Amino acid sequence: MNKKKLILRIVLFVSTITSLFFVPWLLVKAWILPLPDSVQEQLDEGVNHGFEGIIAYVDQKGKTSEYYAAGWYNRESKIPAKPKALFKIASISKLYDAVAVTKLVYAGRLDLDKTIEDYLPELVGRIENADKITLKLMIQHRSGIPNFTDAPKFWEAPTESYEESLALILDKPANFKPDSDYEYCNTNYLLLNKIMDNELGYNNFIYIQEEILDPLNLKNTFRSLSDVNVNNVMSGYHIGYPHDLKTNDYGMHATAKDVGKFLRALNDGSLFKEGEKEIYDSVYKYEHSGWVPGYQSFAKYYKDIDAVIVVFYSTTDPKLYNWNLSEIINKRIKKIIRNKN
Repeated sequence: MNKKKLILRIVLFVSTITSLFFVPWLLVKAWILPLPDSVQEQLDEGVNHGFEGIIAYVDQKGKTSEYYAAGWYNRESKIPAKPKALFKIASISKLYDAVAVTKLVYAGRLDLDKTIEDYLPELVGRIENADKITLKLMIQHRSGIPNFTDAPKFWEAPTESYEESLALILDKPANFKPDSDYEYCNTNYLLLNKIMDNELGYNNFIYIQEEILDPLNLKNTFRSLSDVNVNNVMSGYHIGYPHDLKTNDYGMHATAKDVGKFLRALNDGSLFKEGEKEIYDSVYKYEHSGWVPGYQSFAKYYKDIDAVIVVFYSTTDPKLYNWNLSEIINKRIKKIIRNKN
């Protein structure tokens, strides 16, 4: 072997070792462990990896729906995890918002091509490109508006109103020109909810209840913490923060089953009236995940096994290692179900 090749191999070896040094070994371990035979065993393994509690719901076409739980519902009281507990679903709620906008567009009450200037003229001059940012671009996270939850120390003292949240991004420069890039942004959906409220003349969750939840008989999906008995909410924990986070109001709450039933109807089209699905196809996706302190949620449809899988994790961390760990576990759950088939 010549000297150049030897040096190259040494450099590659050192680079590999260095990169592995910065990868948490827990993620490597979770990835390389032998695949368990059952979803329950995988959830138990996840708890051993450090999650306080995990819930999973599996709905496979032609089979009875299955529920799983591992770890704690409440760590302090030593109450075991409950598969039908209420959970903070965080940004999974954006799917419900996108469906609601779709239905209002089909009804002729909103227009995907109209702009912030058209619907919220008071924001012209306060949000850059307000005359160019359409409803469609906001749904798709292609607006360029700054994300209000990226404000420094936001999660230490979250805002509690539309006005407070909006104030965090007003008069700030756009992150990019509309439709020139993609950046996940909660401000988009803050504005979409305000636009829906203005058009309807009432809180848009009432519309979601009437048009989405009631037709699907979803009795365990709620707008916020104020609408539920807090004792029915699974506890959530953030590493480095000593207290249970279930009393923090971060938006929608639902059971894994309710989210799964919604996702099934979204993907098979039964959620839509004739003509609505074509609109939705043009604007948003058919799966989602969510994160708020103490709570990670994943809702996905796998076409190859015709299965909806919803998984909730009640532990988060500042560096998002648990998010990566969750995704590893989610993929393993899918493999377990596929192997059963």
